[in-house]
Amino acid sequence: MSDLLEKINDLNDLILQGKALEAFDKYYHEDIVMQENDHPPVQGKAANRQREEDFFGAITEFRGAQPLKVTVGENLTMVEWHFDYTHRDWGVRKYNQVTVQEWKDGQIISERFYYGS
Repeated sequence: MSDLLEKINDLNDLILQGKALEAFDKYYHEDIVMQENDHPPVQGKAANRQREEDFFGAITEFRGAQPLKVTVGENLTMVEWHFDYTHRDWGVRKYNQVTVQEWKDGQIISERFYYGS
């Protein structure tokens, strides 16, 4: 589990350095499935990378992010994040989010985001 702790901490550090897409390329499996709350899942690395590019491209002001809690289990990590930014379409967003990641072959194969609207 210490290997997963190192990986999730590195991924979080890359995000905090503004390198979320580099983190995505490094840590996400080709068969990644990502899902926001109860929205339909997005399958595959290419489709999810595009989704990430669209999201980060729409942030007009970034005020901060902070991982509040990190939990590691068997092939599973969970991070509680606090985010504060302005999005072109959604306006000012300040919220906490829990991200649950399942790992396979050293990469994230499934990731789901839980947050309030």
